[in-house]
Amino acid sequence: MNSLALPPDFDARVLRNERMAKHTSWHVGGPADLFFTPLDVADLAAFLRSLDRATPVMWIGLGSNLLVRDGGIRGAVIDTHGVFAELDRLDDNEVWAGAGVACAKLAKQCIKWGLGPAEFFAGIPGTLGGALAMNAGAFGGETWNHVVSVATLDRDGVRRERPAADYQVGYRHVDGPVDEWFLGARLRFEQRPGVSSEDIRILLARRKATQPIGEWSCGSVFTNPPGDHAARLIDSAGLKGFRIGGARVSEMHANFIVNDGTATAADIEQLIAHVRTTVEQMHGVKLTPEVRMVGEKT
Repeated sequence: MNSLALPPDFDARVLRNERMAKHTSWHVGGPADLFFTPLDVADLAAFLRSLDRATPVMWIGLGSNLLVRDGGIRGAVIDTHGVFAELDRLDDNEVWAGAGVACAKLAKQCIKWGLGPAEFFAGIPGTLGGALAMNAGAFGGETWNHVVSVATLDRDGVRRERPAADYQVGYRHVDGPVDEWFLGARLRFEQRPGVSSEDIRILLARRKATQPIGEWSCGSVFTNPPGDHAARLIDSAGLKGFRIGGARVSEMHANFIVNDGTATAADIEQLIAHVRTTVEQMHGVKLTPEVRMVGEKT
C-alpha cells in the first residue's frame, strides 16, 4: 500500500505537492508531499490516525524561522495558520492561547487585559506554537518564562496536558516528549493596568528602524553567543551586503538574511554556511543557526 494513500474524506482536502514557498516568510521551498489544514483538534487527530506510521509529520505556523530546502518535504505538513486560534482569559493572571495565535495578537490582547510583561511577544514574527517549540523571545522577554502548562497532540491523535516542568528549556531551545506537538499553552502574567498599546507601538517602531521588516526574511538567523551578539560579529567580519545568488546579508541588520525575490533555498543555506565559516575564521566563534532547516536538497 502507498504510504501516502489517504481515506477519501481526507484525500479530497489534502493538497499534494504544495509549494512551501507559498507558506514561508523567506518565500522559498520546494513541494510538500501532503499539506493539510485541519478544521479543529478532533479533525487533526483523525487525520494523524489515518496516516501510515512511516509518514513523517511536520507542523507549520506562519513559516517564519524556517528554511525549506528546494527539494521539498517528504511526508505530511500540518498547517496551523488560522487554526487553534483560541485566546481566552482564565483568571486574574492566566490566559489560554492556542498554538495558531499570532504572537503579535497575544501581545495586543494582554495589553487590553492589563496583563504583562507580554509586549515582547509583538516582536516575535510567528505563532505561539513556534514560540513554544523554540522558546522564542524579543526585547528581553522569553516565551517559556510565562508557561504554566501546555496541551499537546501525538502521532496517535492523543491529547495530553503537560506541566512546564516536563520540558527542559534554554535559550532558543526546548526539549520535551518526542512526536508530540503543541496545541496551545496556559500562560501566566502579572496584572499591569498601566501598560498601553503605545508601549507596543514604541517597541515595534524601534524594531522597524533597526530590522529589514519590509523584506523577505526569517527573522534572526543565528542565536546570540554568550556575552555577545551575532549581528556584531557578522558586521565586524565585513559581511553586511554579502550576496550569494538572490540571498544577501542585510545592510540594516547583519543577523538577517534577505531574499531579493530571486533566491533559492540553496542560495540562503550556502550564505548561512559562508557567514558561519567567515565568523569562525575571524573571531573564533561558532555561530549557531536559530533558523530551522528542513527538507531535501535538489
